[in-house]
Amino acid sequence: MTKDIKFVETVLRDGQQSQIATRMPLEDMLPILERMDQAGYHALEVWGGATFDSGLRFLNEDPWERLRTIRKHVKNTKLQMLLRGQNLLGYRNYPDDVVEAFVTKAVENGIDIIRIFDALNDTRNLETAIRATKLAGGHAQAAISYTTSPVHTVDYYVQLVQEMIALDADSICIKDMAGVLTPHTAKELVSKIKQITDLPLEVHTHSTSGNAEMTYLASIQAGADIIDTSISSFSGGTSQPATESLALSFKEMGYHTGLDIDCLTDIANHFNGLRNKYRDEGLLNPKVKDTEPKTLIYQVPGGMLSNLLSQLKESGQEELYDDVLAEVPKVRADLGYPPLVTPLSQMVGTQAVMNVMTGERYKLIPSEIKDYVKGLYGQSPMEISDEIVETVLGQDVSATERITVRPADLLAPKLSECAEEIAPYAQSEEDVLSYALFPEQARDFLGRREDPFYDVPVQEVKVTFE
Repeated sequence: MTKDIKFVETVLRDGQQSQIATRMPLEDMLPILERMDQAGYHALEVWGGATFDSGLRFLNEDPWERLRTIRKHVKNTKLQMLLRGQNLLGYRNYPDDVVEAFVTKAVENGIDIIRIFDALNDTRNLETAIRATKLAGGHAQAAISYTTSPVHTVDYYVQLVQEMIALDADSICIKDMAGVLTPHTAKELVSKIKQITDLPLEVHTHSTSGNAEMTYLASIQAGADIIDTSISSFSGGTSQPATESLALSFKEMGYHTGLDIDCLTDIANHFNGLRNKYRDEGLLNPKVKDTEPKTLIYQVPGGMLSNLLSQLKESGQEELYDDVLAEVPKVRADLGYPPLVTPLSQMVGTQAVMNVMTGERYKLIPSEIKDYVKGLYGQSPMEISDEIVETVLGQDVSATERITVRPADLLAPKLSECAEEIAPYAQSEEDVLSYALFPEQARDFLGRREDPFYDVPVQEVKVTFE
């Protein structure tokens, strides 16, 4: 019997996030959206991740309008987004009322499938988002943040899936953000997950380490149902394997993909032009196309690699790149082996940069790292040593100040307060939610939209009378 393999196209979200730091404007996508709708994809990943923040901060775009516009042009294919559980699309936990309202509006504005993960695999941080997605009529996909460490074993992940099943997830995803899932482990992990559930299983990886195609093959052979790929223009390196290449290879092996190769060719031709433009503009750094086997050591996700490189380049210290990469796994071990996925990847990366740039480890410590050690992001996978706790929090911090409850239980409802604060500029609940997630960026965006003089500098005029 021919087995079906479903493909999720990532070029509009993770593909471009991993290679050009999510700087692709909506206008560059529009001409090809209807053709993408004809290609036979299981879903298009179009929203979430860093796209929301980037739209407000760098592209001067309303993320909600982007979603509505894509939905208008994509009438038949499911639209998918990535959500960071209780962190939503930000870098901290939000109160339950904000999470519930955001998820509801995401579905109302066009999202069909919400992939929900927690950076620490603390399933308490998935509860509200999964419940809200299902209540809104969306498909709640619970995702494992895959990584390797002394604690992150296959049995650990199988137990995690059981917790996700108990939360009533509609499907499961193995989210390998750093490209460190090897074919051998993929086969074992997929097989064991399939033994305990009939839920659809999706596998997501990155090409960074050079293993991705083999990992997908092993996963499919072990029973996985869906894989994530990026059209060839933005494939490879820190992104996903090429959609067309895998579609052709799996078809030759007797699998049914449902993909139209002529459509894929047209899609690739469109994005080839954009790739060349971004390369000429310097937005696409050639390094993100490289294969880096050291990823298997550093555990650094593709998006984190491109952002670290961009961060160092902006400060004129690109030569520190290798030193920072070497420091990342050391910081990660210190902090109890958190998976390197947003927001933990940014936090660990920033701490590694500070350690290298100052020449002294933990001389400077971001407030987010302190909050993490306190337990405000959730339970660390492995216990953090007393020495590191003391280094990060200081000697006068008592153990009672480190929390063990679900972090969001400590947060009071916030939505009505946000609505009041942004009332002069907000026209909709979506505007309020943008402000709730990113107050500074949303206020500036909405202020410019509503008031042509919002960001015009005040000029003082002195009048003297003689």
